[in-house]
Amino acid sequence: MVKTKVKNIIAIIPARGGSKRIFGKNITELGGLPLLAHSVLQARNSQYVNRVFVSTEDAKIARVAKAYGAEVVKRPKSLASDKATSESALLHVLDFLRGNKQSDPDLVVFLQATSPLRKKNDIDQAIETLIREKADSLFSVCRDKGLMWIVNGKQIHSGNYDYRTRKREQDMGLQYRENGSIYVVKPEILRKYNNRLGGKIAIYEMDIFHSFQIDEKDDIKLVEAVMALTKPEDQSRLPNNVKLTVFDFDGVFTDNKVKSDARGNEFVSNDRTDSLGLSMLRKARIPAMVLSTEAHPVVAARCKKLKLDCHQGVGDKKEYLEKYLKKQRIDPKNVVYVGNDVNDLECFRLVGFAAAPADSHPEVLKQADYVLRRTGGHGAVREICELILKHHDQR
Repeated sequence: MVKTKVKNIIAIIPARGGSKRIFGKNITELGGLPLLAHSVLQARNSQYVNRVFVSTEDAKIARVAKAYGAEVVKRPKSLASDKATSESALLHVLDFLRGNKQSDPDLVVFLQATSPLRKKNDIDQAIETLIREKADSLFSVCRDKGLMWIVNGKQIHSGNYDYRTRKREQDMGLQYRENGSIYVVKPEILRKYNNRLGGKIAIYEMDIFHSFQIDEKDDIKLVEAVMALTKPEDQSRLPNNVKLTVFDFDGVFTDNKVKSDARGNEFVSNDRTDSLGLSMLRKARIPAMVLSTEAHPVVAARCKKLKLDCHQGVGDKKEYLEKYLKKQRIDPKNVVYVGNDVNDLECFRLVGFAAAPADSHPEVLKQADYVLRRTGGHGAVREICELILKHHDQR
């Protein structure tokens, strides 16, 4: 993270509900998550982005956006038509903030929901590039060696080369294609030109594998194949010999919500698939435990059913875990910890690998070694179990 005077940076993700080529495109499932969720989580995981907004006129999209931690700005239907520009949505969000007595941010990061393959640091590095080059706007690109032809009416002619003196691709000059993934712009530029680009323009290069977009149905299969081939770099930090997996309970096994009846009885919901993941950990002889600040019968009952060691009512988690590991003669660097809130951060710094559900507190997302695709109470436990076992099998 670079030191900068630019403090107020927001991300805006326009996501309308009227996609023609793929019905419900922005919330169609991709790699286990709604398409929109990938961009929301990537923005939330940025070291620089303070707030993440989704602009939409669609109620279903709004619910998904909120579930993954974004703020929703309701877009007028007049700005959500096929002919409406993305710039109109960006400016509407800025005007919405002004209408709520909030000044323009220092920078706007515009992410297209159809680009789910950004690497962990792409957004931050794009921001750093704009600041370092003292630019007013920036767009992401990938290299393109293609030989382009342009159709003009009934005429066709070569665009980026002369076919009469054909060159080999490797002999052509460096050329880039705008990949549509990331734009960074100063609000005053956006307002002045009604355009995401203007003033001094910089570029941020991404590799071709992380530049694919979802526009057609076949793109979904292509992107899922790329996801399967490109292992997130964060996974490599998993300990080679995991000796213990520690889970917080609220916000990890649950969605962090509590329902109560007239008698004051409290109820939480869990994901049944978590039990199978924990069962597979046991078969691999990788111990697991719950470490919770709250002391509640629900926690004890659930842990008993899942055959998990239960340590609840713990005030200082880090101190407790340190003593426990010392007693069990477990090196902290061989421990995986899964937590969702700020009271887990001290434990994050203690262990070898810290993971966070997708809907964790923003500071937790920033400090986690790995952000899970799933949210608390909706498969996060199962996901980390499978991740550990896959890493274990590959040793």
